[in-house]
Amino acid sequence: MSGDEAEAYRYLIADVEELAGLSRERHQRLAARHGQSVARWHVLAVIAQEPATVPGVASRLGLTRQSVQRVVDDLSREWLAEKVRNPRHRSSPLVAPTDAGRRLLANLAADAEDEHLALLATGGVQRRELLAARQTIRSLLALLRMEDSDARP
Repeated sequence: MSGDEAEAYRYLIADVEELAGLSRERHQRLAARHGQSVARWHVLAVIAQEPATVPGVASRLGLTRQSVQRVVDDLSREWLAEKVRNPRHRSSPLVAPTDAGRRLLANLAADAEDEHLALLATGGVQRRELLAARQTIRSLLALLRMEDSDARP
């Protein structure tokens, strides 16, 4: 790898981190309009795909089990999520969204889609550009994961 490629990689990572931060801020404002937080939104999104244990959600989101447990407890108190029997592990229930949780998630997703489409239209960003950027990022993620797994004892 040349110095130019290493520099381009560093700038890409810096831009991705800035993009993630700005995107989180926008999503936090959107979630707040629904009386929620991004953390609650993310947990709901994970369990809507498939009921999961708290440790499973934490692993998927890269968070601690304790922080996800607090969010799940809050969602449960508001009847947006519920614990259901886990056939594989009696003492670790699965967490699933309630009907109200699914409705909230659908509303959040619809509002986010509207904002994303408006943003992309304003910037003239095309689908093919997004797909190319995503492919590059996914290739780098795969390389980093491979490197990490090779480094483990």
